[in-house]
Amino acid sequence: MSRLSAAKRNASLPAWTPTPPPPAPSPPPSGAAWTAGRHALSRAARLALDIALPTQCVSCREPVEGEGVCASCWARLSFIERPYCPRLGIPFVYDPGPDMLSMEAIASPPAYQRARAAVRYDDVARTLVHALKYQDRTDLAPAMGRWMARAGGELLAGADMLVPVPLHWRRAWRRRYNQSGALAQIIERQSGVKARAEVLRRVRATEQQIGLSRAQRATNVQGAFQVSPDRQAEIQGRRIVLIDDVLTSGATLDACARVLLRAKAAQVDVLVFARVVESGPRPI
Repeated sequence: MSRLSAAKRNASLPAWTPTPPPPAPSPPPSGAAWTAGRHALSRAARLALDIALPTQCVSCREPVEGEGVCASCWARLSFIERPYCPRLGIPFVYDPGPDMLSMEAIASPPAYQRARAAVRYDDVARTLVHALKYQDRTDLAPAMGRWMARAGGELLAGADMLVPVPLHWRRAWRRRYNQSGALAQIIERQSGVKARAEVLRRVRATEQQIGLSRAQRATNVQGAFQVSPDRQAEIQGRRIVLIDDVLTSGATLDACARVLLRAKAAQVDVLVFARVVESGPRPI
């Protein structure tokens, strides 16, 4: 009994080793890390898409890098530079001197004060416009909008707002976007002048202007536009730049300008991507 007791007293307990706590869960990634990872995945996806489906020139379908116009087609774009009519922006063949107006500006002055365009409406420009308008090529809007901002610098310098020419709701539903609104958003980023797409509404569906005479175009858009009733106060005393893709006869833009001026806008100018330029002498 004494030996058992002594054995019990001399017996030692096994050494106790504490169990380590479970590892703490990793903290969630920070906002910056999450954004960087998302951008990396986006770049990788775009790279894979570019490898599988390389970007093609919108005009000649040759593979290109960047914004969809190859060097050859870029060279064929006719950018409008001075000298041009200070009122309508129609390019002159020669410099007629300061403040010389074109025949169109004197014979039939529009309601808007000034018009500027980035390029002539030639083959390449037509392809770009049709791709943006009808083929969902919204990737062309950034380049086109930047060229417009450059061409309309003097208009934008004194502007209070940009107003894109609106589509009728049925046409907007079919196309899913307004090409003039897409261009206005790019110009807003370039210039800092706010785009106000909700100011002007197209209240009457109109026929396509393609194929109509000048008089028919004017009749077609008569009464088609209206200032939104709750935006009247925003227009009064403001200098507005209307944004559109093409200026042909000017009937649509003139109708928009008249509506804005009746709503007490101080001045309305026009900025488009391309304009039709007829051949022949310009200044008088």
